[in-house]
Amino acid sequence: MSTKRKVLIIGAGRSASSLIKYLSDKSTKENLQIILADIDLEAAQKLAGDLQNIKIEIFDIFEESKRSKLIKDSDLVISMLPARFHMEVAKDCLKYGKHMVTASYISPELKALDDEVKAKGLVWMNEIGLDPGIDHMSAMQVLDRIRDKGGKMLLFESFTGGLVAPESDTNKWNYKFTWNPRNVVVAGQGGVAKFIQEGKYKYIPYQKLFRRSEILKIGEYGNFEAYANRDSLKYREAYGLKNVLTLYRGTIRRIGFSRAWNIFVQLGMTDDSYEMENTEEMSYREFTNSFLPYRPHDTVELKLRNYLHIEQDDILWEKITELELCNPHKKIGLKNATPAQALQKILMDKWMLQPEDKDMIVMLHIFGYELNGEKKQIESHMVVIGDDQKYTAMAKTVGLPVAIVSLKILNKEITTPGVQIPIKKEVYEPILEELSKYGILFKEERTKYLGYNPDLLWG
Repeated sequence: MSTKRKVLIIGAGRSASSLIKYLSDKSTKENLQIILADIDLEAAQKLAGDLQNIKIEIFDIFEESKRSKLIKDSDLVISMLPARFHMEVAKDCLKYGKHMVTASYISPELKALDDEVKAKGLVWMNEIGLDPGIDHMSAMQVLDRIRDKGGKMLLFESFTGGLVAPESDTNKWNYKFTWNPRNVVVAGQGGVAKFIQEGKYKYIPYQKLFRRSEILKIGEYGNFEAYANRDSLKYREAYGLKNVLTLYRGTIRRIGFSRAWNIFVQLGMTDDSYEMENTEEMSYREFTNSFLPYRPHDTVELKLRNYLHIEQDDILWEKITELELCNPHKKIGLKNATPAQALQKILMDKWMLQPEDKDMIVMLHIFGYELNGEKKQIESHMVVIGDDQKYTAMAKTVGLPVAIVSLKILNKEITTPGVQIPIKKEVYEPILEELSKYGILFKEERTKYLGYNPDLLWG
């Protein structure tokens, strides 16, 4: 029998479960040996379980000699590490001439290697997870179809959200953590949200971001809201939308979430730029009080309602009390925590998925275009619900595209070299087709062209 083809997967995080299972299920037919490398033996063993043709390697990404050997001995490398570590992998992939796949945004440092990667005939596919990833592919499929018919694009809006499935929605926020809690807490910081609407550039500063939400209706799942992503214009050129009048990308939540989250922003609880004193012994009540005026004769509850103008019968107050922000007994328990870290601890007490819970991924694209003198609009949405705590919707939608493209690169079905994202037809067509077999598919509806969304809130 011929030597097995080695696929090295670096990183055994939760989003790698469906990736590993897919490759394992195909491993006998495709003659694969999967090497799962991580610093955490227990995490790697949990993901591998009793799946076939998987070998576990324990190592630190900065352990240069072992990293180099693992990459040198592989046919293709998948990095599921945090984006800041990809360059360590990339350097060895370039040195030893290996194809590489990541689900992360392309960094300027990675993009700078494009000429060298092309010179070696290597395929380095990035942004091939959920968002970025499935959003690119599903959007380009419809955009190319419209343009192939001679249509002129006028509007493109795209929204994605990682949420809790309806049957597991058990709190007043209609939200639980389905991915990295830290990323949720600091979302939107570090810059201004920018987009274009009806030919006018628009900018939303962080302190206003969560009061500028758009109302969406998605199939039988009802109403949602979305707030703007930091830079909606980032893919204008890549998508061929240089002259489009409206371009907007946003994050989906259930209605009411953004208004409530804005409380934390206005208090300063999402700030990650400084450390607080005595957070190890600080109670939730003391944490909340530290952002309020000094009025020793008023209760924390009264100060909080007055400061934020919240009536006692407002649903906002019910959401705050559900989180026990004024509990004098619960401790932050973190040394030298930033406000954002302390808030994350409080939220993790309430918003972690329980063993019986399922998550849900929601994605919506809106395409407005002109064809034969008539303005038209298409709405395309995807909803995926997880199987369980291991094979979550997030793991499916991140991991399966990574796995599928990796196998297609190995089998020389995708051969165009370079540091790239999946926006070419040769990439997105076969991947979307296979994803549909796993229940990851889009439903389209033709709707009336509006040119703008009248449900955009400007509060």
